[in-house]
Amino acid sequence: MKLLVSALEPSSNLHLKEVLKHTQDVELSGIFDKSLGDPLYDISEMAIMGVVDAIKKLRWFFKVADEMVELAHDVDKILLMDSSGFNLPLAKKLKTAYPDKEIIYYILPQIWASRPKRALKLEKYCDRLLGILPFEVDYYPQKKAEYIGHPLLDEITVTHDAASNTIAFMPGSRRSEISRLLPIFKEVRQKLPEKKALLIIPAGFSEEKIASWYGDTSMFEISQDTHTALAQSEFAFICSGTATLEAALIGTPFTLSYIAKKVDFFIGTKLLGITQVGLANIILTNYNHTTLHKELLQEEVTVDNLLKEYYNTDREKFADKATELRDYLNHGSSENVAKIIMPL
Repeated sequence: MKLLVSALEPSSNLHLKEVLKHTQDVELSGIFDKSLGDPLYDISEMAIMGVVDAIKKLRWFFKVADEMVELAHDVDKILLMDSSGFNLPLAKKLKTAYPDKEIIYYILPQIWASRPKRALKLEKYCDRLLGILPFEVDYYPQKKAEYIGHPLLDEITVTHDAASNTIAFMPGSRRSEISRLLPIFKEVRQKLPEKKALLIIPAGFSEEKIASWYGDTSMFEISQDTHTALAQSEFAFICSGTATLEAALIGTPFTLSYIAKKVDFFIGTKLLGITQVGLANIILTNYNHTTLHKELLQEEVTVDNLLKEYYNTDREKFADKATELRDYLNHGSSENVAKIIMPL
């Protein structure tokens, strides 16, 4: 069968790779990582860096969307993944051009955090809405969304080594995050000289990029294998993002640290009403009104506060809450998505 795919993010392509393990004779076209086939555009060509870059590329993105609509003429089904800024307008174009083609949206936008009215458009233009968080399906008024499982439960194959003498540091994947957090993390590392320290860096970063963005890393061992490094670590200091949920599902105790631009933090907390940053905390709060870990934000991110979290975090309570989180998510998603994609 022929499947049109729009998967712009590296994480989406990791999830797509897992889905494809459960399919047979599927021919991909569209936007995805070139390691998975022969895309119209590789994801590296779709990357944008900030608002100015996005505005400059706007006309080009419209052109790409039109090309995707042309490609869709010859496919059996359409799979859109995450990236609602591009994929939601694309869904409208595709449904208008091909009202009878099945459009599947996997990795839904976080409408529970902001812009909930997107649910109406998603239900209008898509035939199947596949959620990866149990609570998010309740935000869709027509009940078209369904919980399909969480992809990380397919992708994580390691468990936490509680007897480890290693501490992991994850300052993020964006240059701005790294520049704000890494100097503080380096000071924390110096306060724990008896520990082995791992600096976890995204797998796709080149040596040149690491040297430019991270500077002197001689006080750390470098790892670009997130899951293995987290499993080998007694504790982790992590920037916000998917890594916090990965650590939670592996079972590695951690504290979340995040320093945003002041204007971004104001918009998020005061205008959008965001009260939590960590995905594991958000999930557990929706499940049973509890949290898993501490969140240190803005001026709270200090060497002393991070060290307090390291020494004072209740490891047994963390393990219990991490088990609750796993049980709530229940199962992986990849095989279920594959069944929906594959013809009967």
